[in-house]
Amino acid sequence: MPIKIPNQLPATETLTQENIFVMTETRAITQDIRPLQILLLNLMPTKVDTETQLARVLGNTPLQIDLELIAPTGHVSKNTSQEHMLAFYKTFDEVRERTFDGMVITGAPVEQMPFEEVDYWPELCEIMEWSKYHVHSTLHICWGAQAGLYYHYGIPKRQLEQKLFGVFLHTVEDPNFILFRGFDDQFWVPHSRNTTVLREDIDAVPDLKVLAASPEAGVYAVKTDQGRQIFLMGHAEYDRNTLKKEYLRDVAAGVDIQLPANYFPNDDPSLDPIVNWRSCAHLLYGNWLNYFVYQTTPYNIGGIRSGERTDQQ
Repeated sequence: MPIKIPNQLPATETLTQENIFVMTETRAITQDIRPLQILLLNLMPTKVDTETQLARVLGNTPLQIDLELIAPTGHVSKNTSQEHMLAFYKTFDEVRERTFDGMVITGAPVEQMPFEEVDYWPELCEIMEWSKYHVHSTLHICWGAQAGLYYHYGIPKRQLEQKLFGVFLHTVEDPNFILFRGFDDQFWVPHSRNTTVLREDIDAVPDLKVLAASPEAGVYAVKTDQGRQIFLMGHAEYDRNTLKKEYLRDVAAGVDIQLPANYFPNDDPSLDPIVNWRSCAHLLYGNWLNYFVYQTTPYNIGGIRSGERTDQQ
């Protein structure tokens, strides 16, 4: 089934070339079906890349997805044109009266700042509070996961001695848990961050459960009871060259940056990276949409406000 995205969104051409079924708004209005309403709060600077990456993994399922985009109101993107923002993004005020089956909160390049010093932190807190009553399941990614754990549970982020940069092997701690249904015992995920959240801080909160972790990268996946909130510390949605672009950008800027681990063949940046995380990315997002959104969200989407759940659609 297709993912419905705005007419003329740049991701449309890329996904169509990859044989991912994309449906534009014009065609969708002829369909008599209740698609899943998914809200994407995009905090990444390269918004077009992030839109494409997440639309790719959200669209590769049997479910029909209606994807809407929002960004912080008071923050001006330096890497995305205002024309693009005005054409494809709504403000929080434009969606605050609605309910959504699922929501994705992305990472952001502000991790070395205290949360409270981020210019859109008050609005993000308002959105995260709103999500508890207007979103059936919220998926938080990287800095978005750290922000969510801090806001909802008071768990601090910790500075790393060296940037965690590369693709790392993770272990599924509960093979029977449905978010990782179909996974091998171990799987790879890209990371790019200077901060982390400690396992002991998470384990001290009874409402949270660690689902997967890595000896090198630390905790990867955390959930709340019934999966209304899920926190992912890495970037399974990344493209083949996302880490390469970041590495080359920092090298060109004179930043002291190490080679991304387990990424370039023979650690040779002149060679194309080998993707070993794509299958887990599609399976992870497919499991989230199926088991934490589709299977339990109310058919009458307004029931999300009252916490209504169902065992079948």
